[in-house]
Amino acid sequence: MGKVTIHVGERIRTFRKVRGLTLQELADRIHKSRASVSKYENGEITLDIETLYEIAEALQVSPGRLLDYRPEIPLPSEPAGEKAGMSPFFRARRLYFYFYDGRYKRLKDGIIDVREVEGAPGNYEASLSICSVTPAGRSSEVYYEGKVVYSDMLIRFSFVNQCNALEEDLLYIFNPLDIRDCTEGLLCGISSADLMPCAFKCLVTLSPRENGEELKRQLLIGKKELARWQKLNMLIVDNRG
Repeated sequence: MGKVTIHVGERIRTFRKVRGLTLQELADRIHKSRASVSKYENGEITLDIETLYEIAEALQVSPGRLLDYRPEIPLPSEPAGEKAGMSPFFRARRLYFYFYDGRYKRLKDGIIDVREVEGAPGNYEASLSICSVTPAGRSSEVYYEGKVVYSDMLIRFSFVNQCNALEEDLLYIFNPLDIRDCTEGLLCGISSADLMPCAFKCLVTLSPRENGEELKRQLLIGKKELARWQKLNMLIVDNRG
């Protein structure tokens, strides 16, 4: 099974569930068998272009949302030009994202992919996919698209949920000047679960982190932070390194 075929299948499953459709209901809409739709979602069958468009129409999404696979872009070994003296977080084209959702007592992780806008040097777009991590494995993804703006001290991502345009999230992370693998930040926006305003302390790293108690500890809000937030009446994170 090719990576693109598997990705398209996962996207079909994600949007089907968002629309509240069963496998059989989607199969009925595109006049296919339930078994065929299951194989599409599992990446066992490469879709022809007509079927892909029929599925997109049935799911009320553009075909591009099913065909948004992007291969991992490796970091250049020797960044050229003005980027050469900038931090690793400025140069990174893939970042790893973590926060802890206390409502469900689950760690959530994600991948941020950054790309320069074609024909517009110095302007960057980004995508974010978020999964829940449970003892049974990883849940289906929530997918976001947006923009990224760099400054000396901060990096700002603005994302929109591709299944719910109402959910627009801002992610601010520190752009550390020292050489390290991780940086903290705040994710602020609307909860996709209950559409309530919320903010999460988060960790963004240059390489994947192992799910465990140490990672959870870094993501939990401590007593000192709570006391400071109460004193200042605002949620902030420090660039502690």
